[in-house]
Amino acid sequence: MKAHDGMYIGGTWGPAATADTIAVVNPADEQVLAHVPAGTADDVDAAVRAARAAFPGWAATPPADRAARLATLRDVLAARQGEIAETVTAELGAPPKLAGTVHAGLPVLVAGSYAELAATYAFEEKVGNSTVLHEPIGVVGAITPWNYPLHQIVAKVAPALAAGCTVVLKPAEDTPLTAQLFAEAVDEAGLPAGVFNLVTGLGPVAGQALAEHPDVDLVSFTGSTAVGRRIGATAGGAVKRVALELGGKSANVILPGADLARAVAVGIANVMSNSGQTCSAWTRMLVHTDQYDEAVALAAEAVAKYTPGDRLGPLVNARQQQRVRGYIEQGVAEGARLVAGGPEAPRETGYYVAPTVFADVTAEMTIAQEEIFGPVVSILRYEDEDDALRIANGTVYGLAGAVWGPQDEAVAFARRMDTGQVDINGGRFNPLAPFGGYKQSGVGRELGSHGLAEYLHTKSLQF
Repeated sequence: MKAHDGMYIGGTWGPAATADTIAVVNPADEQVLAHVPAGTADDVDAAVRAARAAFPGWAATPPADRAARLATLRDVLAARQGEIAETVTAELGAPPKLAGTVHAGLPVLVAGSYAELAATYAFEEKVGNSTVLHEPIGVVGAITPWNYPLHQIVAKVAPALAAGCTVVLKPAEDTPLTAQLFAEAVDEAGLPAGVFNLVTGLGPVAGQALAEHPDVDLVSFTGSTAVGRRIGATAGGAVKRVALELGGKSANVILPGADLARAVAVGIANVMSNSGQTCSAWTRMLVHTDQYDEAVALAAEAVAKYTPGDRLGPLVNARQQQRVRGYIEQGVAEGARLVAGGPEAPRETGYYVAPTVFADVTAEMTIAQEEIFGPVVSILRYEDEDDALRIANGTVYGLAGAVWGPQDEAVAFARRMDTGQVDINGGRFNPLAPFGGYKQSGVGRELGSHGLAEYLHTKSLQF
């Protein structure tokens, strides 16, 4: 695969401000795949200036024309799905099937949804004797994570472009090759120069410079709650808009009357997908005490199908591997019972972690409270629905969750959960539904019309 040795700024690939580079490592075999530029504040400044210069023209482009450009971008991404999937497998370690269907396929759907929204969104509306205008905010600094490298880029860039904003993207340093492929797709789609710009680099250097830049009007960040706090504080000091999609510790609540076998199997699959590196993964399984032992046995049976190196990929890097293994050790030390897996590395090479299931987990344990971001499931017991709700809501997070049971009961329970998205009996992903969190899981929403609205100012004209 090809790696660019420069930045994509102002519609062209050009040299970085320094010769420093970042090694991109394949987490499955620990071999260096490529090197990309380690961007500096000077690179960020050049990209922001290009985005600022391009903003007036792009903002004035009719929404139908912006929609057509996004549709072309969608088509380019669709045509390059195979190459994208291979790149995600190489730099993230995602199994090929997951890389093809989710990592390469889902962004095509999201890009297409914004091509349609750009053409149909009510950028102007009548409210009584007023005309209300929804106008693009300006230059967007987008800082994306490594766990869904293309989806998170498209989920920020597509609505920003649909709104009429221009963008500077700083992708995660672990997965920059996918971001470079996206920049190639933007170029092939013929978007005007400067509308989209890419700077690769380290978070504390390039990411911080982008978040702090005085000519960035909105910072959209997906990542840890700790980093999100710092970005929010920086933006607040400048009275700058932010959209923050942060951590999660989602509950999978199985009510009496649910299809227990299906709820457990789907719950395990949800966590094992992407090796547990999903902020909305249902890492806490809540089961009524009368069904607890059966659920534990079913979970042990289900997780046995996820073989490291086959259906279960590695974690993204050595640091993440050690972090997750440390959480597993802490779970054992605090008295949780290992049902499957454990802290020992399942393979000699690669950043793999054994698929792990804990039973006898109590709500105050570290593994039930903190985001692990690995293939680890904790099974907690509850006595009644109020007890289940207390446990489900009893963390600082509120990003996602699931409820299984008779539909009316499941919906009633979901309405009481302090979380931004809840799947009912295995509900399907909807690219038009808003995604985002309560509490320390973030600020703002992504996807659909709610995601588009994040990138718009509102102005009213009184008549």
